[in-house]
Amino acid sequence: MQWIATLPPEHQRTAWGWHALQFTPRVVQVEEALLLEVAASQRLWGGRKRLLQLVLKPNQPLALVKHAQAATSLIALAQLRLACQGRPPTPVDALPLTTLSAASPHLSILARIGCKTWGQVRSLPRAGVARRFVGLLDALDAAYGDKPDVYPWLTLPDVFDQQHELPGLASSAPELLWVAQRLLDALQVWLAARQRGGLAIELQWTLDLKRHNGVVLPPHQQITVRTAQPTQDMAHLVRLVSEHLNRATLAAPAN
Repeated sequence: MQWIATLPPEHQRTAWGWHALQFTPRVVQVEEALLLEVAASQRLWGGRKRLLQLVLKPNQPLALVKHAQAATSLIALAQLRLACQGRPPTPVDALPLTTLSAASPHLSILARIGCKTWGQVRSLPRAGVARRFVGLLDALDAAYGDKPDVYPWLTLPDVFDQQHELPGLASSAPELLWVAQRLLDALQVWLAARQRGGLAIELQWTLDLKRHNGVVLPPHQQITVRTAQPTQDMAHLVRLVSEHLNRATLAAPAN
């Protein structure tokens, strides 16, 4: 097994997952990270180093992320958490228990008995650990490769239908462009993974009806943008969306 753990910004995790599916069918989001199992695909892409370069290539519409590699998913996640603290990679037995989520409910008790690392817990009698610390032994067995990783693997949806929270109330349609650009970034990744082009997109926003003096209004407004031919050119789509938004009038502030 060979795992890569990445830490995309929260609003980009779905798009990062879709992007990663181009290189391996085994992609899953675990807590704050995105995990990729690449043992079966790294040779196809020219080796581990080349695969990592492709996954993290800087010319994609996604921010660069922190990453770590390891033999199992939980070790990769632990090393990633250390990297986010500015700490170097650590031998598995010396990994602090704070990097293992299953240990979180038990940290104070474990510290009192002198256990602060994965290896120290592994050295305790297994029966006692299983009895006193629910789930911890199973997590460590999976981390050390003694149990298989079982995850609900990410799949690419057949239809692109995504939403993004507005940073604040928008009182005019052009203010929606900031969010629209982030949705279009995700759309570009989805189109590339599907090897398709977009002919029409609908952008819909929700109205804050409480701020419209009791006048009855539909809860949503939307625009539809069409292109002459299938495209993955997001700069072109951004221009079209911007033009449509500049001509639109919000019936109420959008939230």
